[in-house]
Amino acid sequence: MSLIKKPTTGMKDILPAEMQIRDYVTALVKETYKTFGFTPIETPAVEHIENLLSRQGGENEKLIFKILKRGEKLVLGPDIAEDDLADSGLRYDLTVPLSRFYANHASELPSPFKALQIGPVWRADRPQKGRFRQFVQCDIDILGDATNLAEIELITATTTLLGKLDFKDFTVRINDRRILKAMASYSGFAEEDYDRVFIILDKMDKIGLDGVRSELESNGFDKDTVDRYTALFAADMSGEDAIEKLDASLGSHLPEGCAEGLKGIMESVERVKRADFNIVFDPTLVRGMSYYTGTIFEITMNEFGSSVAGGGRYDEMIGRFTGNKVCACGFSIGFERIITILMDKNFVPPASGERYAFLIEKGASGDFIASVMEQAAKLRESGASVLVSMMNKNKKFQKEQLENDGFIADNIKEFYHSDFKN
Repeated sequence: MSLIKKPTTGMKDILPAEMQIRDYVTALVKETYKTFGFTPIETPAVEHIENLLSRQGGENEKLIFKILKRGEKLVLGPDIAEDDLADSGLRYDLTVPLSRFYANHASELPSPFKALQIGPVWRADRPQKGRFRQFVQCDIDILGDATNLAEIELITATTTLLGKLDFKDFTVRINDRRILKAMASYSGFAEEDYDRVFIILDKMDKIGLDGVRSELESNGFDKDTVDRYTALFAADMSGEDAIEKLDASLGSHLPEGCAEGLKGIMESVERVKRADFNIVFDPTLVRGMSYYTGTIFEITMNEFGSSVAGGGRYDEMIGRFTGNKVCACGFSIGFERIITILMDKNFVPPASGERYAFLIEKGASGDFIASVMEQAAKLRESGASVLVSMMNKNKKFQKEQLENDGFIADNIKEFYHSDFKN
């Protein structure tokens, strides 16, 4: 059997230049979110299969990497189905594990609890640029706060982080699942059809309003209902009073205070923001996760052409673990997409301290090597980073590689045995 050099499809090796960027972004994430009071936690990569298949992850539940039972538990037979063979799986996001974590440790945690999680997740998805089968997620969540303060904090913290990475003129799109349901109810759709309607609406940016209308009709929905629904989106939704206009149109179909609350979030974020971005109401924003119950939001950037962060309120998920309702709201940045954009920009992380490379002539004596190491030790004690390596035969190429890795030419020092003798 021949060995395969390439990683498994959808996985990737990470070279040193990218790893430097990833480490820098990870450190900046932790530093920034901690200033907003978020506390780092960690959950296992493997979860019980019952939790992963709890109908809380939407389409992602079809993409689970399941793990076979081990040892005596694994019994093969002709009538054994796939689900009989798996008792656990790799997590597909960080929200379901967080819900289980909170249900298990709520008595040990403050309320509200502000959680920060960074870690790998796995989905058997179709790989493409910026999307892999193993990728890092970076989530902040506020559990136990039913007020709009949670949304304001999440959006402000996330946009502050992106601003520190020098992203500008991006857009925060915001909506509410209750508005989506009210629009469907007002138009005459049956409640059991809402999810089908929203799946089609979610294609608006790709197929346009006419495409949405055509697809709704082709799915057997009444033409008058479809016309009434699409007329809501045909109206001007770009003005500052768009939410009030929609509120007036929907009347009793929209829960009291919903529109006012959404407007309050937007106004507060505008007042306290510390980055260059726009926050806009977008009634076509759906978010694919079925567990969202209220406010939903996404961040889009021109550099990427799609969302780079998303989240919302999910007030019912944790209650399925605890038996008691726990209000929850979260925001996740697309870590891999952010890294992809920074790599395309040839981003170089700012140096945390001076970096030196010491190249020692091959064949040098132990005494000579020790003297070079002593110099390196003194620099390290002062806070510098020093790479000590033997000098290659092709010294020019070796130095070029070091410069590509971020070393300044003047900080690449050559040490020859003849100099030591003198």
